[in-house]
Amino acid sequence: MVLSMIMGVESHAQCNPCDTMPKSSTRWIRQLIDNGFRIHDTTVCYPAFPRFALNVYNWGDKTFNSYDTNYVVGTGKNWKLQGKGYGWIETQTMLFPKNSLINMHSNLFSDAGGYLSFMAVSIGYMWNMDKLFDRDTKRHTFNFDFTCSRFFINYSKVSSEGGMILTRFGDFNDGKNIHYDFDDVNITTTNLDAYYFFNHYKYSHAAAYTFSKYQLRTAGTAIAGINLGEQNIHMNFENLPPDMLQALPLDNPSYTFHYRDIAVLGGYARNWVLKPRRWLLNMTVMGALGYKRTYEDATDGVRNMLANSYRLSLSCVYNHGALFASAQVRSHGSLYYNSSFTHFSTFSSLNLIVGMRF
Repeated sequence: MVLSMIMGVESHAQCNPCDTMPKSSTRWIRQLIDNGFRIHDTTVCYPAFPRFALNVYNWGDKTFNSYDTNYVVGTGKNWKLQGKGYGWIETQTMLFPKNSLINMHSNLFSDAGGYLSFMAVSIGYMWNMDKLFDRDTKRHTFNFDFTCSRFFINYSKVSSEGGMILTRFGDFNDGKNIHYDFDDVNITTTNLDAYYFFNHYKYSHAAAYTFSKYQLRTAGTAIAGINLGEQNIHMNFENLPPDMLQALPLDNPSYTFHYRDIAVLGGYARNWVLKPRRWLLNMTVMGALGYKRTYEDATDGVRNMLANSYRLSLSCVYNHGALFASAQVRSHGSLYYNSSFTHFSTFSSLNLIVGMRF
């Protein structure tokens, strides 16, 4: 009995080297730096609160980030260094009776920069590349993503002033295409999407969009969730040339769309793994249906309406050891209609990414 107790104590001391060291509240930080931030290294002497935080993380990782390892595995790396090129474009289409329409699209806005990521935390900066071409329009983008095995959350806010090009304008030019720079337009679009992956043990959204997993075998999943959105668009056509203004299909040359949506999202996502498992293709398609309410400052006043929108994401990823490259296309659009016309608004973006894991 005594011998067993002594051996147990010795074994415990061997498994917990921190017990034999002098107490320190900061040694664990130096140990993490020295071992490359391998947070599960058993030789790291965590104090009580960091140990508690690690246990909470381990519980969350097991609960919300577990996969069938025949289909999805981790990369084994906590750090990522990425270079990104980001371009986006907006379109506005107003369809009137007798096939008359107003159509416009923005310039292709471009940003480029880099990010350093540790697990789920990233820091970086994107530069406005339009300044190099003397096209510095007033615009702002903010995007936040959270991805785990079970669900995905995205918050985005995009605003722009001017920078639009009219390509169709009612009966002007006999209803044919034109090219007219139009700056009297302000657009702000805010969206919060949250959705659940039903086949989350075999399908990994992170493998296609955040590069923190490897998809080993082709798999797909049904998706369901919710969308909260708000859009505020103001168009002022008063300063157009007189001959164009005469062709305006609207009763009022100054028009405001301002509304809020709450809708149910539903769709499907699929990862295709191409041999020799270095290439991954993803397509995610969703539609939304719900309730739309316009604001008092909207030209049409307060109205209760049906909300319709769509989401489309495409990704192509190439993995070669610790290196990866990806091209991603995302698009979402919303529909607004009244007795006089139908308004369709879209936002589309292209991400080009190269990076390495370490």
